[in-house]
Amino acid sequence: MNTIAPAATTAAPEIKAKHAAMWALGDYPAVAREVIPSLGARLVDAVGIQPGERVLDIAAGDGNASLPAARRGARVVASDLTPELLEAGRAATADLALDIAWQAADAEALPFDDDAFDVAISSVGIMFAPFHEPAAAELVRVVRPGGRIGIAAWTPEGFIGEMFRIMRPFAPAPPAGAQPPVLWGSEEHVRALLGDGVELSFRRELLDVRRFGSGAEFRDFFKRTYGPTIVAYRGIADQPERAAELDRLLADLGDRHRDGDLVQFEYLLTTGTVR
Repeated sequence: MNTIAPAATTAAPEIKAKHAAMWALGDYPAVAREVIPSLGARLVDAVGIQPGERVLDIAAGDGNASLPAARRGARVVASDLTPELLEAGRAATADLALDIAWQAADAEALPFDDDAFDVAISSVGIMFAPFHEPAAAELVRVVRPGGRIGIAAWTPEGFIGEMFRIMRPFAPAPPAGAQPPVLWGSEEHVRALLGDGVELSFRRELLDVRRFGSGAEFRDFFKRTYGPTIVAYRGIADQPERAAELDRLLADLGDRHRDGDLVQFEYLLTTGTVR
């Protein structure tokens, strides 16, 4: 059995309900399908998932990493806090001969036995659990000794990290004690979370995104589809000057990072073996 100690602090039920509702807003499956479709497959390749392995995808959304894992012949449990995302994944795979069980689960308190999986993965998912220590402890707890973990997380310095810095002053205050999601894209932070229980390796990579012809197009797509962006705008719906400022800042972000129709999203790829 793994040696990492669980942490006591987890988000309160009302916080979890708001968190789940945020990711049900807009159309996150469109983000996964149109913006980051290859990210889950990259993670699955990096972890080396094999046929027959028991794989848990934490904060799976509608299956960005679950599908490529199952296509390799793994037995996958796709877990997420947001039922609407699980239902989208279930519907999209209903006619496919893949071994995927879609299960509601909280990353900070997973409903699985110790050592239940050969591999646990998360594609820009677990990073959004408000409290990192319990999520990290649960990630390791459910993987057998000698099993593997894999996490793809946006870096603080990359495009999405900058987007969250821009949105922060406009968004509702996070719960007390919650940590920024993009810290999962910092090697130092992940070592502090997982280093006692996992032998870790890190790689920074760039995801080529060819979806947006202008910064305004990027902004409008995320305003329509991406839960955190929708929540930021809702919080200033009665403040047109601030909404206009956020409009300008997000469009500028897209234009500054754009080379033609190419924008590169930096992420940290963490892989490791559970001790």
